[in-house]
Amino acid sequence: MKILIIGGTRFLGRHLVNSARARGHDLTLFNRGQTNPTLFRKVKRYQGDREQDLEQLPGQWDAVIDTCGYVPRVVRLSAEALKGRVEKYVFISSISVYSDFSKIGINESAPVGRLEDETVEDITAETYGPLKVLCERTVQDVFGINSLIIRPGLIVGPHDPTDRFTYWVERVARGGEVLAPDRPEALTQFIDARDLADFIIHLIANDVSGVFNATGPEAPLSLGTLFDTCKLVSGSDAKYVWAPVDFLNQNHVAPWSDMPAWLPDTGEDAGFAHVDVFKAIKAGLVFSSLATTVKDMLTWLRERPAGYEMKAGLKPERERELLEKLRVR
Repeated sequence: MKILIIGGTRFLGRHLVNSARARGHDLTLFNRGQTNPTLFRKVKRYQGDREQDLEQLPGQWDAVIDTCGYVPRVVRLSAEALKGRVEKYVFISSISVYSDFSKIGINESAPVGRLEDETVEDITAETYGPLKVLCERTVQDVFGINSLIIRPGLIVGPHDPTDRFTYWVERVARGGEVLAPDRPEALTQFIDARDLADFIIHLIANDVSGVFNATGPEAPLSLGTLFDTCKLVSGSDAKYVWAPVDFLNQNHVAPWSDMPAWLPDTGEDAGFAHVDVFKAIKAGLVFSSLATTVKDMLTWLRERPAGYEMKAGLKPERERELLEKLRVR
């Protein structure tokens, strides 16, 4: 198949390229050339601004994968510029589109968020999800039944620029006392970027349309199991110190950022780690083992420069301070 990728050199994009190439598809990349410009030298690429240069892009494709659409106005420009030259428009959205995470088992038909002012383009924690909703609707408006909407949860794996999962892999591998949130039984959900990429390419190859939640793993995963797997794979001597939610709140330790990949499973976030992915599994989503993801991330972490500072999680001195407060308590 002939596939155009808007983006393609950062995180999910680079794994999409690898997945498509491994299956013999013909790829074209379109991006600004600002991220990893030397990557994939043998892949056809065009450089430009998606708001104004896509219309001049030469070629016809079976599908386009939009990995970096955040504002509906921009997504509409892209969709309309490619209409008639692309059979299927694949849009990478987010489970953040859902308006109510207090429910267990959110599926693709659950209510989504909305903006009072749909002209807003500032991307914040409050607008990110509703803007993705509008982007989805834009793609569906232009491409109709030839649109494929993917709603991933937390995407993890090698080359993750956010460190929201990487923090735990590195921290447990470092060993010693590890401040952990809540309790060992608390659940978490995420998906390896390579599994997500393979799923998307599989759907395109089978001409599947529609909307799919895409997170994992297949069976519920607890934080305790996640950390134990990180410990086993890395061979560390880590010992977890579980901090109650009230302690974390009192000490202004923020879920998701200071304690990545975790939100309290109560109240408005009770269903955040219980998103339903049955539809995706039925359509062909397959999960790598957690040990494989952790092992490959540890290998990738060794490639990072010495002194690299994580973009998520606790700084070592802050963690030590909190551990001492827990001991006193």
